[in-house]
Amino acid sequence: MHYRRLGRTNLKVSAICLGTMTWGQQNTEAEGHAQMDYALDHGVTFFDTAELYSIPPKAETQGATERFIGNWFKARGTRDKVVLATKIVGRGNNTWFRDDGGPTRVNRKQIQEAVDKSLKRLQTDYIDLYQLHFPERPVPWGSNPTRFNKATYEPPADETSIAEQLDAFGEIVKAGKIRHLGLSNESAWGAMSFIRDAEVRGGPRVVSIQNAYNLLNRTFETALAEVAMREQVGLLAYSPLAQGYLTGKYLDGARPAGARTTLFDRAQRYQTAGTDEAIKRYITVAKEAGLDPAQMALAFVTSRPFVTSNIIGATSMEQLKVAIGSAEVTISAEVEAKIDAIHQQVGNPCP
Repeated sequence: MHYRRLGRTNLKVSAICLGTMTWGQQNTEAEGHAQMDYALDHGVTFFDTAELYSIPPKAETQGATERFIGNWFKARGTRDKVVLATKIVGRGNNTWFRDDGGPTRVNRKQIQEAVDKSLKRLQTDYIDLYQLHFPERPVPWGSNPTRFNKATYEPPADETSIAEQLDAFGEIVKAGKIRHLGLSNESAWGAMSFIRDAEVRGGPRVVSIQNAYNLLNRTFETALAEVAMREQVGLLAYSPLAQGYLTGKYLDGARPAGARTTLFDRAQRYQTAGTDEAIKRYITVAKEAGLDPAQMALAFVTSRPFVTSNIIGATSMEQLKVAIGSAEVTISAEVEAKIDAIHQQVGNPCP
């Protein structure tokens, strides 16, 4: 396993990060514990969760994943061996997160409530990386479902400014509850605004950005890759397998029993025109090179210079072993050239 610096901090994180969003619905607590045991034994020291999890969001399972991790810390005594990342939800209309039963906003009161609840569930005194899961302001997310009408791109009247958010996050950094701040599902403008305001006002400087990035969606390269490299705000890449589509298991309309798309029908982002053909072409490249298609797709993400860590997810131990094993796969110049040639022709079918 390789380890990389998290932003401008002194923390080193594993190039593979253990994603946990399935724990609480697709995976039991015992299965989550087994995944953490295996990951840690194989050098994965970076775990990512969120107050939102498990996915899909439900009132009855919200916070379950954090509780599973907290129980594992207590049972194994492993808190000091893990760089722990979690997230506060952004602006939304779900009413089960906060004690007052209102919609979620990223303001001082809600930030303080959210972090205290996460700390309690995680059974820890501090969080290494606290991320804003999605922005307070309206941001179009490509073909991903958005909480806002993209046709009326206007800030809401009660939008919390980035400066105010940073002031609130700064308070919990000073209190020792979180060490570092990160973003997620963010744009280049948003990332640079957080960086600029922190430098001007002296608030916490963001160290990472967690966005989707995979062979079917390389939009991060357009503007955010430069921000990541020049400003040392590295990408924590999520959906590196495009929610499993890059394995080929959903080709030609297949719906395997127990798979996420079969269970939840939430993957419209990866069901766009031309996607199947693109996947077939990438799988052909992998097979010609003697590579497992999933490991090739994962290794490509991990190998990008702007990626700090690749967030993998698994619902079975077999999937987990394949994903973690991808850290030892090298993308040759020949394979990369073939991947880029396909990308030039098909672009980003699933932004």
